[in-house]
Amino acid sequence: MTVVLRAEATPSAPALLLRPWQDEDVVPLIEVYRDPALRRWTRVPVESVDDAYRWLALQRVGWESRKRISFAVLADDSEGGPDDGPGGGPGGDRRRLLGNVVLKSVNPAVGSAEVGYWTAAYARGQGVAPRALEALTGWAFDTFGPEGLDRLALLHQVDNPASCRVAEKTGYRFDRLMPARPPFPRDGHLHVRSIRPV
Repeated sequence: MTVVLRAEATPSAPALLLRPWQDEDVVPLIEVYRDPALRRWTRVPVESVDDAYRWLALQRVGWESRKRISFAVLADDSEGGPDDGPGGGPGGDRRRLLGNVVLKSVNPAVGSAEVGYWTAAYARGQGVAPRALEALTGWAFDTFGPEGLDRLALLHQVDNPASCRVAEKTGYRFDRLMPARPPFPRDGHLHVRSIRPV
């Protein structure tokens, strides 16, 4: 199943294209993972070509099982320039990698799933995460709502205020404090969003 999602441009940022991860994303993925802040919040290291291919293989398995559905978030901008970051530049693909969004632990039978995301260092502060998360949320409810999905959870550690802001901007209300449990060393916030009214 090939799914492509879009988020509209804003006055300060290009439109977003969300699509399944592909082999062509290996080099940009490695570049993005050099960011220490990203490595702090993610659990699977991507430091080499082999790591990147393993990571991509996990994403494909997730799509096949419908248990972990991840999208590469790309700038859908044909006006890119030499400072586009990985994947951009003169004569190159103007759809530079900006981040990742994922729908995981999908279980419509119990009505729930979880969302997650990360953003490349050079794309932070431009509204990428909220716009990509909103596109994923709408797609998740449209796709799995008829099967029983009616709520999505967003979890983040208490020392990640940026994720708290993204949750609030996209209508994920704070639900409760979650105690630390492996592999997370700190307490976390649970945010929840219910299916939009028809």
